[in-house]
Amino acid sequence: MQKPPTQEQEQDPGGEHAEITTPKTWAAGVPAVEHAMTYSLSQTTVRRTGLTLLNMNQTKGFDCPGCAWPDPEPGHRHKNEYCENGAKHVNDEATSRRIDADFFRRYSVTELGRASDLWLNQQGRLTEPMLKRAGSDHYEPINWSDALGLIADELRGLDSPDEAVFYTSGRAGNEPAFVLQLFARLLGTNNLPDCSNMCHESSGAALHETLGVGKGDVSLLDIYHADLILTLGQNPGSNHPRMLSALEENKRRGGRIVAVNPLPEAGLMRFKNPQKPRGVIGGGTPLADQYLQVRLGGDLALFQALNLLLLEAEEAAPGTVLNRPFIDAHTSGFEEFADHIRSSVSWPEVLAATGLTRQEIESVRDLVLDSKRVIVCWAMGLTQHKHAVPTIREIVNFLLLRGNIGKPGAGACPVRGHSNVQGDRTMGIWEQMPQQFMDALGKEFGFTPPAKHGYDTVDAIRAMRDGQVKVFLGLAGNFVRATPDSEVTEQAMRRCRLTVHISTKLNRSHAVCGDTALILPTLGRTEKDMQAGGEQFVTVEDSMSQVHASHGRLEPASNHLLSEVAILSRLGRRTLGDSAAVPWEQFEADYGTIRDRIARVVPGFENFNARAVRPGGFGLQNPVNEGVFRTASGKATFSSNAFQSLPAPEGHLILQTLRSHDQWNTIPYTTNDRYRGVHGSRRIVMVNPDDLTALGLPDGAKVDVVSVWRDGVERRAEDFRVVGYPTARGCAAAYYPEANVLVPLDSVAETSNTPTSKGVLVRLEPRI
Repeated sequence: MQKPPTQEQEQDPGGEHAEITTPKTWAAGVPAVEHAMTYSLSQTTVRRTGLTLLNMNQTKGFDCPGCAWPDPEPGHRHKNEYCENGAKHVNDEATSRRIDADFFRRYSVTELGRASDLWLNQQGRLTEPMLKRAGSDHYEPINWSDALGLIADELRGLDSPDEAVFYTSGRAGNEPAFVLQLFARLLGTNNLPDCSNMCHESSGAALHETLGVGKGDVSLLDIYHADLILTLGQNPGSNHPRMLSALEENKRRGGRIVAVNPLPEAGLMRFKNPQKPRGVIGGGTPLADQYLQVRLGGDLALFQALNLLLLEAEEAAPGTVLNRPFIDAHTSGFEEFADHIRSSVSWPEVLAATGLTRQEIESVRDLVLDSKRVIVCWAMGLTQHKHAVPTIREIVNFLLLRGNIGKPGAGACPVRGHSNVQGDRTMGIWEQMPQQFMDALGKEFGFTPPAKHGYDTVDAIRAMRDGQVKVFLGLAGNFVRATPDSEVTEQAMRRCRLTVHISTKLNRSHAVCGDTALILPTLGRTEKDMQAGGEQFVTVEDSMSQVHASHGRLEPASNHLLSEVAILSRLGRRTLGDSAAVPWEQFEADYGTIRDRIARVVPGFENFNARAVRPGGFGLQNPVNEGVFRTASGKATFSSNAFQSLPAPEGHLILQTLRSHDQWNTIPYTTNDRYRGVHGSRRIVMVNPDDLTALGLPDGAKVDVVSVWRDGVERRAEDFRVVGYPTARGCAAAYYPEANVLVPLDSVAETSNTPTSKGVLVRLEPRI
């Protein structure tokens, strides 16, 4: 029997086989089509590839699971409404490869635990429930009834419901998310961590404090019509490529774009739209009018400086810069904020923190002064820092100064990276849902939801580590590879009595398991969902609060698969029996009955079933766009934020973890990162050439990357190759999940508790 390649072998220790080429200065074009088709056809047939691509993001098709970028209105969608990475992701799920019981007889859990992420994913779709018994090193088949009975017995046997954790990835649709949170709360716990805890929790915290709602207030039409868009801490060319089409449309209408990022990302420089002649045979569309190569963690200082410049411009020409009528009528805290900025901003500190020149920052101010409608977009480059929440509060200050909140073509735009992560939160997947939701849920189902806040992702890991959690259930996702402090997380998972994963494909979390472990295979987004009530669909909510239906079109990968709703409904029935006034059988048979309940519990979902089947679905109203701010004062709030930066002692760098282009979340599809010019290896650390000189390291040197944290514990990523790369001075970058081992569990953002994966203090130790 051939052994699978290990993590180290697949990732190319020391970058021995890495080929480094010049980074690209444009994204997409014909090569994107070629790579999408090559990967798709390596996974499945021409026919299945055609079915997936022609149905993806169409009104009667299924929502791409790859990201949460919104779709154009019906009638304005291309027949090929997808990007390179969406095509690869959807056909990765639609693969013709299968994993059966014989596979688990051949490979032990120990062997699977050593295998690479790439190899595990490439084995194909899971096809039947599997059980690892306590003391065994192999999974074996188990029928659905016994599997669900085992979970139910374990849950009922807990000393407290809080000894169970229910994790959700954004791949889950609204209906299964609602059923899961209902089940957890009926059981008696709010332990509902999700992937948002690790990405945009900082956005939600800051926006709740300042605007009264934890999501953005812009639409796709706003993106098209903005005069100026600032994109911060994001790489749309790889992580949400369809955003490039929207930015291209903005440029066509005369808009301007400022990109702020430590790395020069190809997708923000020039876009060759493969659906247009200019993108195939022409030069494409230049996107960023200005590129600010900010140091990691320097965004707070940048916006404090911009806000000072705007205040000074108003003083020089009163009544021409700030929107005083808006400020006076709709905001609070302006005078305190203005006094704080005037007295606390130090230009030497700003320039040191950002790595920018004053002239660069002033040129952005000039663009702002020349723009009536401004949007700020950001992603995890902002949210995964210790001072992430103050940074986003400062961005809100920036938008409020000129009234760029709650009006067309302007606003705050946190760009979500996972398909339905925003919808899951709307459905109640949060450890601290507001009392209004809890009261409505309790009234609808005749119970009193638990009052104590539950564990988020970081606290769940701590609780498992400390033996306070006995059962872990994951709805989609790859928990142990998505989370920080890999060794601590894996040890924590192994302390559980039972771990359960509802999954479509194999990943490392299935091999890092509790004493007893279950793999429950489920339908993918692409597959038909036939229940007793007929063919079903789920709904999703995108980054801009549009809710729409998603209909699977392929035949299921196995007759043994159950839908997520079916699995959770049967588990609810087996665990809670008649003690809960929940029609579990109806929920499984007809998802419309779930949507009827959602309509009575979740504001904005009235008449849900009728609105969900409209072409394109419907938009959730954002109170900010109605001039309503659900803050304590009833107004948008200016905040005063202490200056913070990420200084690195001599001989150290600030590291960010990031995705390669050929990667979806934790799963690499190849060992290449085409746009950044890295081929054949993932054990790469990108460092500015001037920093290499200062550190005395030659380009190509082999190093261990060691993170420095106050607990004194050595966290080490071994055998990496240094690559001279045009990142900001004092900064470095490495791929996750390989570099997650460097992120301390207790290094988290203030308020949001999000891991600081974009701000890790490291040193590079040469290997002997």
